[in-house]
Amino acid sequence: MISNQVIQNTLTEIADITNVNAAVCDASGKLIGSRGETAPIDDKLIGSFAHSQSPEQETADLLLGRISDDGETAFVAVVDKGAPNAAMALKLIVTQTENLVQAYKEKLDKDSFIKNLLLDNLLQIDIFNRAKKLHIEFKQPRAVFIVETKGQETPVNEILHQTFAGQAGEFVTGIDEDIQVVVHEVRGTAPHDEELKDMADQIYGVLKGAGISCRVSYGAVVDELKDVSKSYKEARLAHDVGLIFYEDSDVVAYSNLGIGRLIYQLPINLCRMFISEIFGNRSMDEFDDETLATINKFFENNLNVSETSRQLFIHRNTLVYRLDKLQKTTGLDLRVFDDAITFKIALMVVKYMDYMDRIEY
Repeated sequence: MISNQVIQNTLTEIADITNVNAAVCDASGKLIGSRGETAPIDDKLIGSFAHSQSPEQETADLLLGRISDDGETAFVAVVDKGAPNAAMALKLIVTQTENLVQAYKEKLDKDSFIKNLLLDNLLQIDIFNRAKKLHIEFKQPRAVFIVETKGQETPVNEILHQTFAGQAGEFVTGIDEDIQVVVHEVRGTAPHDEELKDMADQIYGVLKGAGISCRVSYGAVVDELKDVSKSYKEARLAHDVGLIFYEDSDVVAYSNLGIGRLIYQLPINLCRMFISEIFGNRSMDEFDDETLATINKFFENNLNVSETSRQLFIHRNTLVYRLDKLQKTTGLDLRVFDDAITFKIALMVVKYMDYMDRIEY
């Protein structure tokens, strides 16, 4: 429902322009907003008028106007009868407030529609019919962006609404207090990957500029409105996988998840079996920080011994010694591509298992 403050602002503007004293009440006679001092308002008079079908009513001191919402009385406008512009002011207040009521109602309807669309709560025929009623294009490429902001007092939803929701085809809605969603309409001529990356960077930049820490994840482009929930699920997967394998990245794309996407969908029992086969009774906790740093840097440099030893500031032979020691411990030689792949996957599986253990508690 439209806020009292919006009604008050509208009433103030019209009253100042027309130089009249005016007020707006709800259907029971409760004062919503006022400008200047009108003649005394009788709530019984307002209630009686609100339940009538008459658009206007005149008393000895006041002019009353009915503000409707789908045929029902939403509010009653009240204007001092003695003012020269009283009749014009009444019509302006009624017309403007009805337009605002309809605009806010449509906004709420769109928000509810988009939220149910994302959560896959609508039948395909309902999606088509409601989109047509709300003037939302059905066949238009779109992608979903998830914005996570934890423990922020700043109204993130308002910032995203002000920045993006005013643009044609863009929708912003909140899933919960920490998760906001932007449904982006793809219209550019650039490749989709570039446009989506630019949009994600823009969202991140807007919030960062407002002093808000956030993570942005996004799904792939879908061609029709009915498939927006698919892009939302991909964005959620990108968000979850990103927390495990790309914790240092503030922007994560579904298309760039790589093998992390596959590992995330493995059953935990299967992961345990795999790790047991690779490491036997050993635990990853048994590897010291120096060994893990060496392994990660070796992978970063695409198994290049010389470059890895240079970046670690150690002699090449020292690195070779560490790799030989790791081979004796695990049976895997990281200088051999197949063994390196196996070890890399094992590291990611252990990371996934640790994450799942944490969220269970």
